[in-house]
Amino acid sequence: MKEDFYYTQARSSGYRSRASFKLQQINKKFSLFRKGQIIIDLGASPGGWSQVASHLVGSGGKVIAIDKSYITPFKESNIEIINKDILNRNLSSLLYAKHGVIDGLISDCSPNISGDFSRDHSIQISLAKRALLLATELLKIDGFFISKLFQGSELQTFMDDLKQHFEIGKLYKPAASRKKSAEIYVVGLKYIGTLESNTKEKKE
Repeated sequence: MKEDFYYTQARSSGYRSRASFKLQQINKKFSLFRKGQIIIDLGASPGGWSQVASHLVGSGGKVIAIDKSYITPFKESNIEIINKDILNRNLSSLLYAKHGVIDGLISDCSPNISGDFSRDHSIQISLAKRALLLATELLKIDGFFISKLFQGSELQTFMDDLKQHFEIGKLYKPAASRKKSAEIYVVGLKYIGTLESNTKEKKE
């Protein structure tokens, strides 16, 4: 089964989760990552996406892995762990004070699945909205955004909102996602910026 394949591949490759392959496949499709970039990974635990991102940005880049849950320290020296809830009101200012504007924000955040699809979908969209808000506060012009979504009634409204901030907004379901899952990923390309973000970038 595909699920067993990716799980086995993750273990043999030293990745912490099979989700690592989802980010690899997203990047293969859209060519987002570059050496030397600064990337924020929201809801990073257990750290599979952070591992992939760290390899893609190289030793001259930086990945900031954020989660309220404990994250086991990485062997990769270019990953910084921040143990905070992504809903923390001070998170944006804390990150900007330490790292300035960033090249990309990625989020594989997901709710604890209740089995009530409407509820789970709504919570997932709320998490994606939080990720998008942080992206608009921290991204450089032309930066990128990736977030997990669940397909459902609120998806189009979210996409309409995203397209106000990015020149291009795409939906993509990587091969590593289970076919039966409602999971899909949104990719925002070429961040347009806001007055506040443009002012921040000029100060850099």
